Amino acid sequence: MKKENIADMERKNNMYSLIEMLRYMRPEGSTTQLDFCERFLQPMFGLPDRHGNYILTVLKPDNTQPNLCFTSHHDTVHSIEGMQKVVVKNNIVSLDQADSSCLGADCTTGVWIMLNMIESDIPGVYVIHAGEEVGCKGSSALVKDEPDWFKSTDAVISFDRREDNSIVTHQMGMRTASDEFAQSFSDALDLPQLLADSGGSYTDSNEYSGVVSECTNISVGYRGQHSQKETQDLDFLDVLMARLIAADWSKLVFKRDCTEVEYDRSWLDYGRGYHYGHTYDERSSTNPDNIKHLLEIIEDHPKELSQLLNTYGFDAEEILGEIFEYEDEYCSYNESYGVDSHQVTKYIQRKGL
Repeated sequence: MKKENIADMERKNNMYSLIEMLRYMRPEGSTTQLDFCERFLQPMFGLPDRHGNYILTVLKPDNTQPNLCFTSHHDTVHSIEGMQKVVVKNNIVSLDQADSSCLGADCTTGVWIMLNMIESDIPGVYVIHAGEEVGCKGSSALVKDEPDWFKSTDAVISFDRREDNSIVTHQMGMRTASDEFAQSFSDALDLPQLLADSGGSYTDSNEYSGVVSECTNISVGYRGQHSQKETQDLDFLDVLMARLIAADWSKLVFKRDCTEVEYDRSWLDYGRGYHYGHTYDERSSTNPDNIKHLLEIIEDHPKELSQLLNTYGFDAEEILGEIFEYEDEYCSYNESYGVDSHQVTKYIQRKGL
């Protein structure tokens, strides 16, 4: 059999392992999550740390400590646990059952990528975190522990970003990676479609941003995360995986000073009006970039946002009243619940949160 055919078969078998991983619905603390970790993570990582994080170091060829940390998380945002059916059509993975809340490519795909990088002996500290979907609990606890490998780490690279074109430079409006690093990452992979993205929401790499220079999140080809419409693009993933294995990591540039705090002005301009002394500007209610950013935050962090609104003194009836008042202007009524994330986005922008 030709080498090309063998390689092609190996890639297909590898993708089959991702499909199998996607069958596990894994809300944090669930039995299915434990089953997933025992089957896919423990054979390679061993047991987790006291916070539920799986950590493994692949040394450089000269047996020195690597300067890169790669991360993902082993929980999903599923509303129930158990096994689900998935289907592949035209190299796109999607759900094949109605009672599951999402596909879970966020962040199953990131876990799969890291397992393949380890198999290929790519130097790095590999951390698959617990509890990202419930407030980055595993990563925040790990950062507080201050492990020794932090001292030699120049970048924390998460594989937990939607679509196929992002190298995140800002999370929740705060810079966590330099533009120079983003460009060098794209160059290292020889993948020019990956571009600096200042519109990131929040994932585990953000927890490291106060102690590590470059903290980013990389697109892995899923779309519609946290929903029944979530999909995973296998064609892009195949390309990304090949480029990660072949990457020239020596090209990476580390410029950000992690002791300095820098915010994207667009987030400040539209996000501080109500609580930080700025006057609300009606023009912000139609800013498409800010609407996109807020919508992503709402969809990715509904629990945290609910807690934040409650802290600011808003109650559900007030929010619903405001949404219904502007319903005709902004978006259609959702009969199944009464509101949707787009309506809440508009409400938050009007209040200048």
